[in-house]
Amino acid sequence: MSKERKQVIAKIEEQKKNPNLRLKIKERTEYFTNLLFYTLFDTDTEVEKNIDLLEKTFEELVDLACWEIGRPCSKIWQSYLERLPEILQKLNKDAESFIKSDPAANSIEEVYLAYPGFYAIAIYRLSHELLKFGLPLVPRLMTEYSHRLTGTDINPAAEIGESFFIDHATGIVIGETAIIKDNVKIYQGVTLGGLYVDRKLRNVKRHPTVENNVTIYANATILGGTTVIGENSTIGGNAWITSSVPENSIISNTSEIKIKKVI
Repeated sequence: MSKERKQVIAKIEEQKKNPNLRLKIKERTEYFTNLLFYTLFDTDTEVEKNIDLLEKTFEELVDLACWEIGRPCSKIWQSYLERLPEILQKLNKDAESFIKSDPAANSIEEVYLAYPGFYAIAIYRLSHELLKFGLPLVPRLMTEYSHRLTGTDINPAAEIGESFFIDHATGIVIGETAIIKDNVKIYQGVTLGGLYVDRKLRNVKRHPTVENNVTIYANATILGGTTVIGENSTIGGNAWITSSVPENSIISNTSEIKIKKVI
């Protein structure tokens, strides 16, 4: 090996300062996520057989991603497993909301198989419950995997109620401290974000609260931790909102459009 080559290798090794940065964690998390989805939804998948496989895969993730002394993360699996029926029940309600809300949906099977919005919600709910047990990296990797596949970025720490509907999915961002109540509909390009980014705000509510029965149309941006969208309200497309909206409101962003007929 040449002297120059050894110098390059030494410089690379010197800069590899993250002892726990193993890309295998990402790969195994994606495999675990797919196993979860098949276990809960695929008719041909044997639940008992897949749960054994899920447990084995989870043990691998604990070895890779649990950096605390004594491996307390190893006790998470049984508690998480017991939550899966409840998560599935919520997801079935979400799927029903797709059928009720979207006239283009031809069947419930189509929602489960072809709707990126439903997939994004499913992975969010599965990751959100896992996050509660104190293994933060794996849930974050799960939602990032979903983000890559669907174009929808939902932080696993966000709180989302029942019968959630996301149409078209692409470009949606839901921040870490966002709260979304029941029967909410969101369309493509919607952002529930913070007013600004500052590390000092880490433990502060930075993202909006959306009350029951709210519809938010495409490309609306709603910002701020104290911003509340009152129940039964409709937020029109392209709206920019940084303060609270009373219940039963209709918010629209109107711009004058002139059409000139050219002869």
